[in-house]
Parts: sequence; C-alpha cells; structure tokens
Amino acid sequence: MTHVAPRTGASATIGGVEASTQAALPPGPKLPKLIQTLGFAVMPARFFDACRRRYGEVVTFRTLFDSGFVMVFDPRIVKDIFRGDPDQLRAGPANELLGPVLGERSVLLLDGPEHLRQRRLMLPAFHGQRLRTYETIMREATDREIDSWPVGEAFQSLRAMQSLTLDVIMRTVFGVEEGERYRELHRAIRDMLDPISRPLGVLVLTLSLARRGRSRNVQVFEERRRRVDELIYDEIERRRRDPDLAEREDVFSSLLLAEDEEGRPMTDAEIRDELVTLLVAGHETTATALAWGFDLLLHHQVVMDELRRRVADGDDEYVDALVKEVLRIRPVIPAVGRVVHGEPFELAGYSIPPGMEINPSITAIHRRPDSYPSPTELRPERFLEDDPPDTYTWIPFGGGTRRCLGGSFATFEMRVVISRVLERTTLEAVQPEPDEIQRRGITMVPRNGAPIRQLRSPRAGRTAAPAAA
Repeated sequence: MTHVAPRTGASATIGGVEASTQAALPPGPKLPKLIQTLGFAVMPARFFDACRRRYGEVVTFRTLFDSGFVMVFDPRIVKDIFRGDPDQLRAGPANELLGPVLGERSVLLLDGPEHLRQRRLMLPAFHGQRLRTYETIMREATDREIDSWPVGEAFQSLRAMQSLTLDVIMRTVFGVEEGERYRELHRAIRDMLDPISRPLGVLVLTLSLARRGRSRNVQVFEERRRRVDELIYDEIERRRRDPDLAEREDVFSSLLLAEDEEGRPMTDAEIRDELVTLLVAGHETTATALAWGFDLLLHHQVVMDELRRRVADGDDEYVDALVKEVLRIRPVIPAVGRVVHGEPFELAGYSIPPGMEINPSITAIHRRPDSYPSPTELRPERFLEDDPPDTYTWIPFGGGTRRCLGGSFATFEMRVVISRVLERTTLEAVQPEPDEIQRRGITMVPRNGAPIRQLRSPRAGRTAAPAAA
C-alpha cells in the first residue's frame, strides 16, 4: 500500500468533530482481516454503526479481498466525493469485479471521455417522456405475472419479481415480443445470470477467471455467456436490416441509432456490453427492490392501508414516496466505489493515496438518525415533507456524473408494479417479521425470498379488458 507523507498544521471539521490532517489515512479497526470480512458479510449494519461510533465519519477497513479501503458515513463528505474530479475519482476500477459479465466496454467500467461518450449515447433511451411509453408494457407484464400466482399457497416474491422484471427488460430494452425468439433469449439470459445471483457468485467467478483456471463453473459460465452473445449479435444484425428501425421505441433500437458528436455510432461490441449492463443492473436490482417493497408493506398495515387508499384515488405521490422509502430502508446495493487516480485525494482532513478505493456507505447514510428520525421505521411521509431528503442523504443510485442511468427507469417500474399489484390482489406475508438481509452477488436480498401468499383470485383491474359475459 502506498502511504502519503503526513502534512502539518491544518485541520478540518467533520460532523462537528475537528479532524487533524496530519494522518495520511483515516483510523479504523485493528481487527484481523478475517474478522472484518465477517463483519461485512454477516452483520454489516451493526458493524458499520460500531465502527462509526468509535472511529468517526471516515474509516479505513481491511478485508480478505482488499488490503485497505475507506468508507464514508457522512452525507457532507459524500458530497465532496460525488462532486470530485471524475478523472481523479474513477468508478471503473471499483466495478471491475463485474467485468467478466458486463464486458470491457460497459459504461460501468469506463472512465473519462469514453465514459461520458457512452453515457450521452444512452441517456435519450431513459428520458422521462420515453419512460411513459413503457408504462403499458410494465402493467401488462405485471398482469401476466399476477395471473400466474397460486391462490392460498406461499411463494417467493423475489422469484416472482425476477420473472416480472426480466419480462419487462425483454420487451422495453431488448424489444423482443412473444415467440420462439423471446423464449430462446429469455432462457439464455436466465441461465447466464443464475450462477452470479448466488451468494458470493460474482466474487467466486471473478477469482476463478483471474487464476486462468478451467474449472467446471468457469466453463459453464463462459458457455452460457457465449450463447447470450450469439443471440445478441444475431439480433443486432437483424435489427440493422429492419426498415422500420427508426420507428421502434425499445432501448436496443435507440442504441443502434445513437451517434456521438462526431457522428460515430456505437460498435456492435459496445451495444452488446451496454445491453448486458442494463440487463444485470436493471433486472436483478429492481426485482430485489420490489421484493423488499412487498415484504415491508405486508408487515406495516398502516402504510399498506394508506397506500391502497391513495392508489384507489389515483394519487401517485404516495406510491412514489413509498418507493423512495423502501430504497432507503433496504438499499439493494450497499455502497458505491471510487478509486483514487493520479494524485492523492484530500478527503475530510485525510490524504487518500492513489489506488485506494473510497466507498460512500449507502446503508449507513440511509440509517442516520440526524437525517432520518427513527430510521428503521417505514415512513413514506418523509419524502412528502417540505424539506425532503436530498441527493446526498438519499443515494440508492449513487450520485454525481456516475449516478445510475437506469435509476428513473427502476423507480418508475416500481411505482407501476406496486400500484397494479395492490389494485388487483389481496396478499399477506408468510413470515411474522420482515425477511433477513443476505448478500447475494452484488445485491442485498431477502434471505428467504420474502415469501407471500395470495388470499383470493386476482381482481380484473381498472384498465383490464372487461370479462366475457
């Protein structure tokens, strides 16, 4: 690890506490790496709270997988990170764990001008007006999923939401409708994602690939990834020949038509990598957030009753507030990362050396009592007040120039799905308490899949076709 020579004579006030700039790195636990790793894996919220109380708002950790990184727990310091020079604070290296899945041209792995170019090419596909064109697709996908649910039997809401969100991605992003093409691509994608959706799946896969081994798991993954790639490249070729390409409204077609300021289109490899990025980032994460949403709702009857009343009245504000509150209490991604590049980065009175990663802790920032009184309570009203949480106290999608491109898509989809499920179904939780949190791949998921039960056959819904006489 590179250490920067300590400076003298300066200080900074962080959260009301004066921090000396003489320390090259923030303080942190002296526990063995194994113990710190277990703290992250087994009880992250309690571990973070204890470390924050003892060491302050910026803490240095060491685990079996990282010899040293800095976590940030204060929104005011996070603001400095999100506003920092993106050439000095790079997100690409922090996301390299996903490289084997996403591809080297993914917007998540790029930095500098290349990242800005890809981001600009992708942004039009997620414009607010474009989202409205997806609403009917999302509602119809929700109806198909609801109609497949058993009555009176427990089932995992996580699996149900994974099925639903993959259906939405297939239609809105890939633009593929029912038929053999849809079924083939759906099956190939699901096969590729299954291994990396397991606990430590991404980490194990990445370590296996780094060892250049030919384990059976690596071979299976590469075969499944290759099959997805074949289907995507074949679809790119088909789509480019489509005379009606410019009339299509799916994200796939938007990427094919996109050109940068110099008139250069995206290459086939870039389109492939961005499609897989949207698939991984927009399918598993949204499904997990929806499962958490129903799990929390069904354990908070007062909020459920108010939400049903508001949805029946056509009030979108409360469901929007609920979505934000769910993402606060149960952030799907626990932290975001920036790796220092070039010169040391001055942070809260400390000098963070090049090569070290800085992680704003989404989990800890969303649990701060000074930002969220009674932080463990489900209270959507927080986001309806005159002074709602800002972009540094509510960060489920990160922030700055690296804020998640699909954040608006995800929250919009959650609003549509939750409203439609409440309109058509009567559900109950199977477990007496909300599900426990488990790390699975890059996401924090309900350990038992947030099981639920449908009490009676679903209602038709206001916008459904009238039943036959």
